[in-house]
Formats: sequence, structure tokens, C-alpha cells
Amino acid sequence: MEEEKSEVIQEAENLLTRVEQKRNWDGLKMCLYKGFWCPVVILRTVLSSENNFKAHETDIILATMPRSGTVWLKALTFAIANRHRFSITNTPLLVTSPHLLIPFLEFRVFKEHENPYLDDPIHSAPRIFATHLPRQALPNSIITKEGGCKCKIIYICRNPLDQFISFRHFLLANQSDNVVDQEYEPLPIDEALEMFCQGTSLFGPFWDHVLGYWNMSLVEAQRVLFLKYEDLKEDIFCNIKKIAEFIGLRFSEDEEKQGVIEEIEKICSFESLKSSESKAGKPGVERTKFHCGSWKINGDVAVSSTRCNHIVLLSSASSSATIHSRRVTGFNGTIGSSNVLRAELHAPLRF
Repeated sequence: MEEEKSEVIQEAENLLTRVEQKRNWDGLKMCLYKGFWCPVVILRTVLSSENNFKAHETDIILATMPRSGTVWLKALTFAIANRHRFSITNTPLLVTSPHLLIPFLEFRVFKEHENPYLDDPIHSAPRIFATHLPRQALPNSIITKEGGCKCKIIYICRNPLDQFISFRHFLLANQSDNVVDQEYEPLPIDEALEMFCQGTSLFGPFWDHVLGYWNMSLVEAQRVLFLKYEDLKEDIFCNIKKIAEFIGLRFSEDEEKQGVIEEIEKICSFESLKSSESKAGKPGVERTKFHCGSWKINGDVAVSSTRCNHIVLLSSASSSATIHSRRVTGFNGTIGSSNVLRAELHAPLRF
């Protein structure tokens, strides 16, 4: 006798009969759910997390687009939040992947069970979870004001071209592990980039994802911290302090004098994380050692300045953030006097 399907599985199946579906450039099936391209394979877990995750006041949610500094942010946040629980010489980060220490809601937490029990001692406060979901698809308990939950959200964004190139390499390297048609031939990079420009990409459109959290940070600055990958590269020391202060665990004067911040910086370096990822058998750390602007030196792509502008201009105008059209230098080295749109952050986005 066929096993009766749960309500959430039936809901996912019904949704798939009504929403638009496409294939990502690598062949992975996507569906347009709540305005973003959701991998069909995780639609059920997205629905489960949306309805069943119960956020706590002390929770920390790390939100990112794929390959935007996720591993780095996970490691930094874990080290900062647990520095009184684990010494630097005894931190799990030395032998365990940050992906295992801070699980994804949609890829791991709700994968095995539709409503897992998350209040056990293993998930001691602060509970830290990660997600690639855009703001509008977060669990209801996180975004519903009526619920009164004020859990913290840390979002990190990255230069869109760096994110595109890094994610492409990652998907190609792990294609056999993904639920794709093995006979499907991945689209060439120029066609894949065109899809990205049009907003048809996993968890995209890119700018909708970024601006969703940026707007949230404007309204709820005490609850949402918006970070930039490039800023972490430029000044990791100050950003470690910023994260600690945001989650209510500011470094004491003694800790600063003892070099605790520098120790966290070292344990979360590329070399250290690469070593722990290898031990855990879980690849995921950027192969480019956290390089910014890697798309410019990448041998398999030649992106024109016109195409760069196209990406930056995508859907930004629809944002309620303060947006201005102005000259931006340093975006691709050849952009000249072209006007691009960028959000006016306290420190400008260097895209």
C-alpha cells in the first residue's frame, strides 16, 4: 500500500502544478516561488521551515546568496558567539566544517523531519542557523511582526560577478551530487551569464535578494546587520568587532589586549578553514582565497563593460532604498563614465 503523503508534500506538489518552472543553466530544476527561483528539490523543506521553524529571541540567522562568503561568515559568527565556551585551541572549527556547526534551514535542519525538535541542549543559545532564502521566504516566525520575535539577522553580499563565477565553478564541480539530469549539457558561460542578468538564477534575482535584506536593515537596524564581503576583506578586525557588538557579545578591553580578535581572525582564515573542510570531507571554502574581483582575472570568462553595467542595473530601480545613478570607478577597470546604480550605504557598495 502506498504511504500517505504528508500535508506539506501535497502542498509542494500542488504548488508545482501552478507555478512557473525552468532549468538553471546547469540543468537543476527551479520553480518561481514567492518571487525567487527556488530549487525544486528543496521546495518541501522551504515550506516546512516557513511554517514550522519557531524563532527564539536569542537566535542568529545568517543569510547569504550562495558563494557570497557563507563559510567565512559562519566561521566568524560561530567563533565570536562561542568564544567563552570553546578556547581557540579547542574550538570545533579546527576539525569541523562551519557548514556542520551552523546548518542551513532548507538544506539540513528540515531535510529529515518536517517539524524537528530544536530546543534540545545541542542547540543551546544562541542558536545559529543559515539560509540562502530571500527575505520574503524566511520562516514566518522570523518575519511576522505579530510574533514579536526579535532574533538577529546577519546578511552578507558580494560583487555579483564574483558571486556568479564562484557559484558556477561550485555547481560544475559538484554537478554529480546535485539532482540534475546527468545527460543535460550545462549552458556555456555567456548564456549562463545572460540568465543571471535576466534574474533567472538559483535563489535569484540577485538584486532582489540583496535589496530585500538591505531594505530590512534600514527599517530594523538593531535587528538586521548588512555586511559586504569586500569590506571584510579590507578590514576584518573592525568587522569582527561589529559582528560581536551586533549580537550583544562585545569584546572586553582585556580580550582586545589579549589578542582574542586576532586569534579569531586567524582561526577563520582561508588556510585554517580549508584545513578543517578537508578534515571534515566537506568542500566549500572559496578556492580563490577570498579574492575580490576574481571574475576579472578568470581565464574562462571575458565580460564586457556593457554586460557589467547590465548586471548592476538589474531591478535596482525598484528598490525603496535610496538609489542614485552616478559614475562609479573601479567596478571593472574599463567602465569609464558609464552610470550605474548602487545603494547608498554608510560605506558605498563597491560593485
